[in-house]
Parts: sequence; structure tokens; C-alpha cells
Amino acid sequence: MFKNVLKRFQFLLTGFLVLLFIDGTITAQVIKNPLFNGFYAADPSVVQYNGKFYVYATIDPWGGDELAVFETADFITWQQKHINWPTKQQCTSATSKDSKVWAPSVVQKNGKFYMYVSVGSEVWAGVADNPLGPWKNIKPGNSPLISSGYIPGYHMIDAECFIDDNGQAYLYWGSGMHWVNGKCFVVKLKPDMYSFDGNYEDITPPNYFEGPFMFKHNGKYYLMYSNGKAIDSTYNIRYSIGDSPTGPWTEAITGPIIKSSKDGKIVGPGHHAVFVYKGQPYIMFHKIFPQAKDYVLRQLCLAPLDFDSNGNIEKVKYADTITLKK
Repeated sequence: MFKNVLKRFQFLLTGFLVLLFIDGTITAQVIKNPLFNGFYAADPSVVQYNGKFYVYATIDPWGGDELAVFETADFITWQQKHINWPTKQQCTSATSKDSKVWAPSVVQKNGKFYMYVSVGSEVWAGVADNPLGPWKNIKPGNSPLISSGYIPGYHMIDAECFIDDNGQAYLYWGSGMHWVNGKCFVVKLKPDMYSFDGNYEDITPPNYFEGPFMFKHNGKYYLMYSNGKAIDSTYNIRYSIGDSPTGPWTEAITGPIIKSSKDGKIVGPGHHAVFVYKGQPYIMFHKIFPQAKDYVLRQLCLAPLDFDSNGNIEKVKYADTITLKK
């Protein structure tokens, strides 16, 4: 199904490039938002490896039988890739629900790549030697890392891995049911990157619903997340700050760093990732493509992520184009 969709939209999987010259030297490149016009993907994870970026994302509407995966060197020219794992067929257990492949998180540690992904409302973990695989389930017995009923009453999705400066890995996850009671859980991971080192903790910050992402800046921990409903304009991105990867948390005084705009250019922004390029942090997030129904077609966007002198994240300045320094 995904390949057929791409055939329909293959001409849309390109951005455009504007080169600025000073004394004959290329100094900047301009990237268009959304990154893929007409291609519907959400919940991105970004990995940098050997001079290229790999973007893993949910296929809309509401997931596919595999992930959307793209490779780029400049966020302008994109190549769509396919990876062998995860698929809905491979990642199915006795406790799986009907939902498909959602919300990947991919990190690199000790020369290997680790993926944490939602399939069937459960969290599955995979490992590979290369961003494009081949991937395999990291757990013996082809079982989920976190089953659908692991914490009753909450949605076991949206896993996100964070590796601290000392090499300690943490796994964050959690959402609510029926757009209420969102919770954020965290657990330390052992060096094998899938065994839990102790018990999980409930570290839910204020105004949290789902989509946690941990980012460290100047010694502080920024737990970023989405609030509202992913199906409409209430969805937004917020954050809280702490002195450790597990809190306690102080909610940002700035409120949402990005939300639906009055001019309609941004509707329901959320479930993002942060990465650093040439010393500048960037945020990749999805926004809702305007539609009349309550299923969601979403598009990926990119914007700089800036901090004020007090360490607060400034409001994200969304624009139809952004400039990356060469």
C-alpha cells in the first residue's frame, strides 16, 4: 500500500534550493515547509550518520504496515527507503491491539542503532548496525518490550529513547485513553538497551498528553511533549525543565512553544523531534493537512529551536521557508 501511495506522490518528495553567493561561495540553503508536499507522515525521529540524515515517521492515516523512512544530505533532495522491520505482521503478540506501526524513536549508541516503535498499541524494540538495517527485534522470543496492558488504564505508545552524556539510556513513553488522562513514564535501560534497570516511574509534567521527547541544553533537561487532541487544532507542543532526566519538573513560563496559528498555516502541530545541525538546534514536527474528517493526514515541518538568555525555549518561528547555514 505504501509503495502505491508513493507512486501517486513521488513527484512531491522534493524540496527546493536557493543558493546565496558571496564572492562565489555557497553560504546558505533554503528549505521549503512542509518538507514533503502532499506526502502524509507524522511523529518523526531524526538520525545523523555519515553525513546524511535519516527520518523515520508514521505513515498516515494512523499508521501503516511499515514505517516511512527517508534519507537526505540537505533536507532538500530526499530518497524514500524501505526497511525490513518493523512491520505489523512481524510485531504482533497475544496482547496486541489493532493499531498499526506508529511513532518511531531511533538512537545510536556504541556503533549500533536502536529503535523503539509503537505497533498494536505496544512498544517494540529493534537493533541494527546501519540506519537502514537489516533490523531485528532485540528481545528474545519476538515479544514486545512493553505490552499493551503493562500499565492498565494508559496507552503504551510513543516511546522515546534519550542517552545522557554519561551513556545512561532512558526510555520515556505513555499516552492516555480517549484523549484524556495522559501519563508519561520513564525507566532506565541496561547496557543491552532493552532490559529495565529498576522500576518505571510516573514523571508526568503539567499539561502532558503524549509524544515525550528529552533534550539536554546547558546542563538542564527539557522534557518536551504534546498536549491536546492529535485530530484537531488543540494539539500543541509544550515543555518542562528539570535538573535530572526524571525531574521533578517546572513547566515553562512561555506555555506552548508552537500551536495552531490564526492564519491557518499551522494546524495541530505536535509529536516532534529535536536535533542539532552546525551548532543550531532544529525541531521537526508534524502539522495537520486541512481536511473535513476526523482522521488525520499530517505533514512534516522544520524550524530552528532557539533559547533566550534564561534558558527558556523561545516560541517556534514557523515559516514557509527556513535557511540552513552551510
